[in-house]
Amino acid sequence: MLLSRAVFIVVLIGLVAMRETAWIAASFVMLSVWLHRDFVHLNKRVIRSVVWFNIGVSIGYLIMARLKGGDPLSYLLYINIKVYTITFFVFGFFSRINVVAFFAFSKDLSYLLTIALSQIISYTKSFEEFYLAYKARVVKRLQSRQKAFIVRVFEQFMQRSLRESRERTLAMKARGFFD
Repeated sequence: MLLSRAVFIVVLIGLVAMRETAWIAASFVMLSVWLHRDFVHLNKRVIRSVVWFNIGVSIGYLIMARLKGGDPLSYLLYINIKVYTITFFVFGFFSRINVVAFFAFSKDLSYLLTIALSQIISYTKSFEEFYLAYKARVVKRLQSRQKAFIVRVFEQFMQRSLRESRERTLAMKARGFFD
């Protein structure tokens, strides 16, 4: 596991340090060859994870660069390929390495990872239950009902996350995390 940690850190630092779009694109090609079996699945996950963030940042940068009279297209290409490649690497790496074992060297990181994973699993399960309940009760998907359903689910998740964050903060304080 020590070798895996070292490889992860070296590759991640290498990707972050790259300044040339061509080198980053070449790195993506090498990662794609390494992860060829999971290529389609990983790309779907990466797109779902970064597309809205990248679009927002790119539009903001494009507007600011145009107001200042610059040509941002080469930088936008560079930064978007870089974010995509780094995210692809991280997802691909942890699809092959056990994330819990990877962070087992630190008691605190293991504890935080356990909290995060349990919350992810819990929220995913709740969302699936909400979705199945909605699907079972609504024969025809009406836009008005669908919007109301989404609002109610969002409100429930917000209330639940606020309540659970207070509980987790108290549990972490009891374990000395904020000392």
